[in-house]
Order: sequence, then structure tokens, then C-alpha cells
Amino acid sequence: FVEKVKDISEYLVELTIDTNMGRIEKRVTYQDSCHLAHAQRIKDQPRELMAMIPGLELVEMPGSDRCCGAAGVYQITQREMSYRLLQSKMNDVTSTNAELVVTANPGCMIQLDSGLKERGIPGRSFHIVELLDWAYSLADTKSSA
Repeated sequence: FVEKVKDISEYLVELTIDTNMGRIEKRVTYQDSCHLAHAQRIKDQPRELMAMIPGLELVEMPGSDRCCGAAGVYQITQREMSYRLLQSKMNDVTSTNAELVVTANPGCMIQLDSGLKERGIPGRSFHIVELLDWAYSLADTKSSA
């Protein structure tokens, strides 16, 4: 059963997806989700998908595979430690001057959005699939962001 289960980014890269996407002229950084990077050993596929999006500039953050502090329900059960991890992660994010933070985990998105809001950093986090959807929607309208 386990061999049949794939992460969406892994699946999409294997499909050779349609690259007819609109331009997203944004500087982004990627937060590796712990479950993907450490448990499933998936790190390249989300980056490969982002590389397909015209105009997108990926800037790697230091420690992109270090936990953001979400860790499942960690932000609820270990609030103080979760907050310290988030502060460290926000330092990493701001060092990239990225306009958007991309990840592949809803828990990470909630945690990262909290950190962005607290620091007064405009924008929000995006799931890799949301970013692809945005790029495809721009191709439909022949415009760019």
C-alpha cells in the first residue's frame, strides 16, 4: 500500500504536467515540510514544479528543512517551543527578501502566516498546488502577476 501512495508534488513531476502557465513575477522561498523532507525524503519535486512557473524566482532560505514550529499540533501542545522555532524560521524567511513563502503542508501554512503577520511582513504563504493553480489561471487570462 505505501508504495502506491505519493505526495502531490511527486505525482505531478512524474506526470510531465502542462507547462502552459502564466507568469508570476514574484520572489519566493520554500519551506520544506518536515513530513516530506525527513519522513518521505521529498525535497526536489516541489522545487522542480516551481521552476516550471515562468517569472518565478526561487531563493533558498537557510535551513529550509528545519521545522517551522507547527509540527502537527506542536503549536498547541508546546506553544513556547513552537514560538521559538517560528521566530528562527521568520529570520530565515526575511533573509531571502522573498515576497511569498511556499510550502506543502497546511499546518506549516498556518504557522508561517502567523509569523508573517506578527512581523508585519506583507503577503501570505502558499501551498505548492495553490501556486500552480495561480500560474494556470494566469495562462487562461493571458496576464501576469
